Amino acid sequence: MAVPAAQLRRDARIERRRKRIVDAALALFAGRGYTLTSVDEIVTRARVSKSAFYEFFESKEHCFRELLDDEGGALIHEVLADAATGHDHHERLRLGITRFVLSCFERSDVARLLVVESVGLSEGVEALRRELQARFADAVSEEVRHAKSHDPFYADKDPAVFGRAVVGAVSDAVGYFLTHPGADADSLAASLCVIFAP
Repeated sequence: MAVPAAQLRRDARIERRRKRIVDAALALFAGRGYTLTSVDEIVTRARVSKSAFYEFFESKEHCFRELLDDEGGALIHEVLADAATGHDHHERLRLGITRFVLSCFERSDVARLLVVESVGLSEGVEALRRELQARFADAVSEEVRHAKSHDPFYADKDPAVFGRAVVGAVSDAVGYFLTHPGADADSLAASLCVIFAP
């Protein structure tokens, strides 16, 4: 059965309102930080009422978790999709690392959420951040596991440790260089690839 046109318009209005709230929250969390951002500032920037905010989110933290899940999840999906196009494990690792770095520089607001603001924020946010990082680390671990038998560089590497090391190093490097003017995403990605996927 077809959805009535009035219902479709109402749903579209609701989705636009939610998007304004999410966009405002992302800009404020990335620009001012989670702690300094209030729900009042989010709704003012989004041009909605406070009650509209609470139609979608239980709290500021709930809003942050939703943003982290949506935006961080999309970023990791993009990284894994790019990596999957590589012809061998070196190329897949290089493509994944490069895509993560470039995407973080292109979407520094999302990167700030993922690698800066989410760290240690709360138990729920930390669990979500670790889940997102685990997806990236597991993909790296899998590449190393397959490469161990025929690639001398990876032969003595523990796949789980190597996967976590890549995620930790790449995240930390991105977090550092995003905050230092003059950093170049391509050079950073190339330097990380030399270390982890020569």
